[in-house]
Amino acid sequence: VKKLIFVTGGVVSSLGKGLSAASIGALLENRGLKVSMLKLDPYLNVDPRTMSPYQHGEVYVLDDGTETDLDLGHYERFTSAELSRKSNYTAGRIYQRVLEKERRGDYLGATVQVIPHITSEMKEVILDSVQESDVSIVEIGGTVGDIESLPFLEAIRQLPYDIGRDNCLFIHLTLVPYIKTAGEVKTKPTQHSVKELRQIGISPDVIICRCDEVLPEPVKQKISLFCDVGVNCVFSAVDVSTIYALPSVLHAEGLDDKIAEKLNIWSRSPDLDKWDEIVRRVQDPTSEVTISVVGKYIDLVDSYKSLHEALVHGGLANEVRVGLRYVDSDELTTGSEAIAKLQQSDGILVPGGFGDRGIEGKINAIELARTANIPFFGICLGMQLAVVEFARNVAKLAGATSQEFDDRAEHQVIAILEDQKQVEHKGASMRLGAFPCALTESTVAHRLYSGASDISERHRHRYEVNNAYRERLLERGLVFSGLSPDQQLVEMIELDSHPFFVGCQFHPEFKSKPFAPHPLFAGFIEAARLHHHGKK
Repeated sequence: VKKLIFVTGGVVSSLGKGLSAASIGALLENRGLKVSMLKLDPYLNVDPRTMSPYQHGEVYVLDDGTETDLDLGHYERFTSAELSRKSNYTAGRIYQRVLEKERRGDYLGATVQVIPHITSEMKEVILDSVQESDVSIVEIGGTVGDIESLPFLEAIRQLPYDIGRDNCLFIHLTLVPYIKTAGEVKTKPTQHSVKELRQIGISPDVIICRCDEVLPEPVKQKISLFCDVGVNCVFSAVDVSTIYALPSVLHAEGLDDKIAEKLNIWSRSPDLDKWDEIVRRVQDPTSEVTISVVGKYIDLVDSYKSLHEALVHGGLANEVRVGLRYVDSDELTTGSEAIAKLQQSDGILVPGGFGDRGIEGKINAIELARTANIPFFGICLGMQLAVVEFARNVAKLAGATSQEFDDRAEHQVIAILEDQKQVEHKGASMRLGAFPCALTESTVAHRLYSGASDISERHRHRYEVNNAYRERLLERGLVFSGLSPDQQLVEMIELDSHPFFVGCQFHPEFKSKPFAPHPLFAGFIEAARLHHHGKK
């Protein structure tokens, strides 16, 4: 019998439902269970493709090209669950499916309503997510009490009647704030949140409390009494020094034992040695490097979530702490104070992005990295701008740019491909998901990927290196170290005469895990470490 765990959140958003769900997945996997993960988002966009990072954080891309919520990044980093289009549904996508059925006449003239039609579609999606796994962990986005998430909550309220109450577990994540002036923690927000949930018809089996300190027993007893859960089902989730400590912290609290008991799952005790080793490496590094990330969404770290984690993983591989400095590309004008500061970095990274704001600043940062021999890593747009900078300053193609920023420029060294020019919809014209790449022998890329000649990486972009300029750039010393199997698309570039100057058209951060740091990030941080020691 399939088991379902539902993770809901109350009081405020951004409590860490995604990380809690991912940690539960990690714990259950370590007990020998096969886990699947599903995120249900209450907003009406069909997917986050066109949403601003300020609204939603980064858009995370899966192998099959699905653009999803950033929580799926946590799921992939913490578990080995195979995620696909079935792993993230928005309310918009559910409504779209129901309306398509209605147009086809599937409902035989019935009045289509939220209950039962929308909720039945939601239940179908949830049961479909279980696939071949033993347990499916289903995270409901938003906060209990939001009007948007009500249909999802109604759907999961009904599910125990379909598959049996013993096969469903409701975990509710709430906030237990510490009020400084009163000098005590307050349980009222949790009580109200659970009351809201119970009014909908769901009684949580387990309550996880986000708090500054481990909750004292009297506080747990109070929550137990007012929220109608056993005192041994109230768990503290204190702030941790690194997110990778969360599985061990929740295990020490006894959460996974309680889940196994409640769902009547026979499994071994988890072995968390590898998680403890990760935490040790984070907390006890041998040295430190400073990486400057040059972007335009720098005041919202969530817009670079996977990138941030992949850099941490690169640090783990080299036993160094990675200090990140987010630099606003708009400030990087020639001769500015910001450029002078950038020179102190051990590495410069220019990530992906869309639009022309801050472009010249990014190009200035790349020129500095190239001429001052500072390790450089360019991802997606970062690689394209490295090609633009090289074209302008080394190949002497005056005014070289990308078609994205000026479609009348003489030298469009980055351009849209012929077969994408007809596309009307913003979302559909991108190269999305996993594509193969052939690596050139004896290059840095080839070495970093341990001598592999063929790799697969995830893409999310619209423009490519213009093949009309490849010969000219090659003559001036730009190395094309990765190409599509048919040799038509440039996937990776590098420079021979530089300690580390690598660009890739894909997004390697989406495939990096704490136990398997992505080779490009591990290589970049290694070069930064050598640069750091060379400065001394």
